Amino acid sequence: MGTKSSGSRVFDTLPITGDYLIPYYGIVNVFVYVHEFFKESFTIEKSASRDPFAYPKTAFWRLEGEKSTDCCFWDGVECEEETGHVISLDLSSSFLYGHVDSNNSLFNLVQLRRLNLADNHFNYSHIPSDNFKHLSRLTYLNLSKSHFSGQIPWEISTLSELSVLDLSFNVDMISGEKLLQIKEPNFESLIQNLTSLEQLSLSYVNILSPVPDLLANFSSLTSLLRECGLIGEFPVGIFELPNLQTLSVRFNQELKGKLPVFKQSSSLNVLKLASTSFSGDLPSSIENLQSLNELDINACNFSGVIPFSIGKLNQLTFLDLFGNRFRGQVPSSLSNLTQITYLSLSSNDFSTGNLSWVENLTKLTYLSVRESNLTGLLPSFLGNLTQLTELKLQTNQLTGPIPGSFARLTNLEVPWLHENFFSGEVNFDMFLGLKNLSALSLSDNRLSVITKPNVNGTLPNGTIAQFKLLGLDSCNLINFPDFLRRQERLDWLYLGQNQIHGLIPKWMLNTSTETLTQFVISQNFLKGFEQLPLVLPWTNLEQLTISSNKMEGPLPIPSPSTIYFDASSNYLTGEVQSSICNLRSLQGLDLSSNRLSGELPQCLGNFSNSLSFLRLSGNSLNGSIPQTFLNRSQLMVVDLSDNKFQGQLPRSLANCTMLKYLVLENNQLTDVFPYWLGALPELQILVLRSNGFHGVIGEPHSNSEFPKLRIIDISYNSFAGKLPYEYIKSWKAMEFRSIVEESKYLNANKSIGGMSLNYNFKLTITTKGVDRYYEKIQDVLAVVDLSSNKFEGEVPTVLGNLKGLHSLDLSKNKLTGGIPTSLGNLKELESLDLSQNKLSGGIPQELTRLTFLQYFNVSHNCLTGPIPQENQLGRFESTSYEGNLGLCGIPLQNKCGNFEASEPSLSSALEEESGPFFQFGWKVVVIGYGCGFVVGLFIGQIVIAKDARWKLISTK
Repeated sequence: MGTKSSGSRVFDTLPITGDYLIPYYGIVNVFVYVHEFFKESFTIEKSASRDPFAYPKTAFWRLEGEKSTDCCFWDGVECEEETGHVISLDLSSSFLYGHVDSNNSLFNLVQLRRLNLADNHFNYSHIPSDNFKHLSRLTYLNLSKSHFSGQIPWEISTLSELSVLDLSFNVDMISGEKLLQIKEPNFESLIQNLTSLEQLSLSYVNILSPVPDLLANFSSLTSLLRECGLIGEFPVGIFELPNLQTLSVRFNQELKGKLPVFKQSSSLNVLKLASTSFSGDLPSSIENLQSLNELDINACNFSGVIPFSIGKLNQLTFLDLFGNRFRGQVPSSLSNLTQITYLSLSSNDFSTGNLSWVENLTKLTYLSVRESNLTGLLPSFLGNLTQLTELKLQTNQLTGPIPGSFARLTNLEVPWLHENFFSGEVNFDMFLGLKNLSALSLSDNRLSVITKPNVNGTLPNGTIAQFKLLGLDSCNLINFPDFLRRQERLDWLYLGQNQIHGLIPKWMLNTSTETLTQFVISQNFLKGFEQLPLVLPWTNLEQLTISSNKMEGPLPIPSPSTIYFDASSNYLTGEVQSSICNLRSLQGLDLSSNRLSGELPQCLGNFSNSLSFLRLSGNSLNGSIPQTFLNRSQLMVVDLSDNKFQGQLPRSLANCTMLKYLVLENNQLTDVFPYWLGALPELQILVLRSNGFHGVIGEPHSNSEFPKLRIIDISYNSFAGKLPYEYIKSWKAMEFRSIVEESKYLNANKSIGGMSLNYNFKLTITTKGVDRYYEKIQDVLAVVDLSSNKFEGEVPTVLGNLKGLHSLDLSKNKLTGGIPTSLGNLKELESLDLSQNKLSGGIPQELTRLTFLQYFNVSHNCLTGPIPQENQLGRFESTSYEGNLGLCGIPLQNKCGNFEASEPSLSSALEEESGPFFQFGWKVVVIGYGCGFVVGLFIGQIVIAKDARWKLISTK
């Protein structure tokens, strides 16, 4: 309510554009005008304000009745006692919705000191510019959270008496777009005259500017809040401002800086640098910040050790050091921070340590030390932290049992204990007794979780334990826990990698039917459902993973809400029912390694506008592949290998522009080379092995075919003609040698809401002479396998451009000519197979440069001359060279000395029989696999053909 004064009032006097002129004594006119502007120009909409305590202040403004002439009694209006001037207008959180015009009555209140319009919805209005100069006496301006947009007007820089400026959080609530920006004038120009500022908040204003050095001169500044795209180096002098209490420049990822040596006179009580590029050490002078209440430096680049002196900050209630590179031990002095309620040390580079320092921190409500190399036992005194609501200790090396004192944490809501080395038996009733528990993860330890049979799912005191998330993977469970039958609000349930046998109980189908979204029971010994309905009953299910069990019978069909369905590696039989077509939200489907048969429903092609992962390999599916892949296809992975699919490859696969992985090996497809796949910009793996593909591979339609292809296997088909020279030239992704800094794997991933779908590419690759199954494929691997076809002609020299190649297999074709010297450029090559062709000439000396070569096979060709002995080539077994009777040298028995192991010429073939080459006792048989000449030399009869070619004649 406003302050009412006695006597006459002096009101603001100013000519106004339009029909109004407010005279010195025109009290009623002032009230009428203000009333019309604020009450009639805006509608009242509850969605315009987000504060739970918001209410429509202007709804109580009146022009008639007892207080019709005194707006100072109106809600949100404050007048000066002596003069009657309106000096404060607070309409924050008033449900105001509408557009603010530049010529409105607001700017006639020239005596205004405070203006607060925060938390309304002004419909993306620009902040009125020309009239701000009339509000020269403003000391407080708050336009935050009100959907203003555009450039912040330079006129604000003229408000030299401002002590508080808050333009934060003007953000589109749907897109997250920052609505306000500072470009012209720039940041420095906007604030250079505002030297009286005490609080400056520009959070989520789009600035993209360095922090002006002149801010270090704003001695009155107490609060500096920005999360707005700041860049450059943060002026260190700002830390030394004498009155600065709150400094937050969070979420400016390009903002760099270092912490200074703090002085004892510092008044900082809040320091937030999270998600910036601040780096360096946390100085030991941190102890001088005796007023510090909050320190948030998570996700920065700080390093070094945490100083022991941090334990002297006895006012600290909030400490977040997550995601830096702190090393060494967690200082034991943390035990002195007895006022602390929030503590996160997670994801640093600490050496091994324990939790001994946590004993005195009895006010903690949040403790996170995940991924921090913690070792040792979980201390029993953890049970003294009775205020804890969240405990995150996952992904450490903690050992031993979970102490019974855990049962004293009666306020605990979310304990994360997974991925440690906890061992021993744990009675699950201990957790059921924690009445506030909503989530629990014990997965991936060495625990044996004991659940007692309990038909009612209740404790002796009658309490029904209810979970939203329950992680019991790898907990040595042998049965479905009975307490699940009474769960009504489960969201995520993980029971994978246990020893659960038998059938999924019928009562499980009544558990959390409206809330369950994630259900994982993979890697057990389950045979199926005790009662299998036509459609599983969980109406909001998003993920169902029942893979790697012993499930028999027909394929279970989850609800239409399902996003990811994995039933792979079971014994499921029958056809894929057409009811699967109801899963319109499906983005991942894996039915591989079952016994499914019959034809696929053609609707699977229609799924391609949502489906990203499709694996049906290792079944007995037949018929044609669905033909209807859509233009908006999201498919990234298609694996239909090891089935009985027939016919042609559907041309509609060309619509799958996001496709990275296409594996169709071991089917009965009959088609020509699918040249149209070359236009797919993301394709990395193409496997057509062991089908009926045939014909000549022509030239590509452009120079950018298969731009990201790293693995191609078209072996065991009937391709003919010359090797695809022009296509090989277009395989640009294989031309670069790998630089491996850390292991990364070829994969496809996609995030949907809170769930991340990730598929690591799996593949059987013939390399180094054997078939190898890769659960993961490094992203630097490059493989070309064109073997077991009918290719002829020479090996193209352009293969030497593929300098990133690791494996090349051209075996079992009809290739002729010499081995190109350009193959010596393939410095990454580990496997080279040119066997069973008609290659002639010598082994190029350049191949000795292949220092990574582990497998080399040129057997059964027509090669001649000495085997190069440098590096690996002389160390391979003789099987790598057998069947080339013109070769000599280690490891073959043929020595090169006086015997020149070269291709016999016509003249040498006509030498007299008594010549040294035909000396009795030779048992060499130069069969030369399919060569242009064949020498047969046996003890017995020799026949020389009239066409000057040798023929092999067996004598008996």
